[in-house]
Amino acid sequence: MFLYLVRHAEAKNEHEDPARPLNRKGLSEIRKVAAYAEKTGVRVSKILHSNKTRAIETASVLAVHLKPANGLAEADGLSPGDDPDIWAQRVNDTDEDVMLVGHLPHLDRLASLILCGDADKRLVSFETASVVCIQRPVTAWSLRWMIIPDLIAP
Repeated sequence: MFLYLVRHAEAKNEHEDPARPLNRKGLSEIRKVAAYAEKTGVRVSKILHSNKTRAIETASVLAVHLKPANGLAEADGLSPGDDPDIWAQRVNDTDEDVMLVGHLPHLDRLASLILCGDADKRLVSFETASVVCIQRPVTAWSLRWMIIPDLIAP
């Protein structure tokens, strides 16, 4: 099983737009990352995102490229302050390859909880529009790779 954790792309600040949609740079970066993920063969059964505009827009761009078999949907437990135990339990109970699109500090806490059992360790540093791939071959999770926009050639 592969779990893909994605931090939303760069968004407008609250003063510019309280809904915080993606800005031009954010859209450009997530399109680049999504195209790269598609080209390298990333496959997911579904993409789940928080209810925040920046996560919805990021997930939508990814869905265009990755075409998840079971679609794109909003899910609870993916907001910035949510308890990472919610998704740690859910992913341990599935064999589907899933992509979760969310926010800090939730994502780095979730990654640490899954990888070492301690949400406070902060093992992964998520940039905007980054994708982290975590794999569970049988029982133990391991970090496989990370894509950040700056690593991808224009």
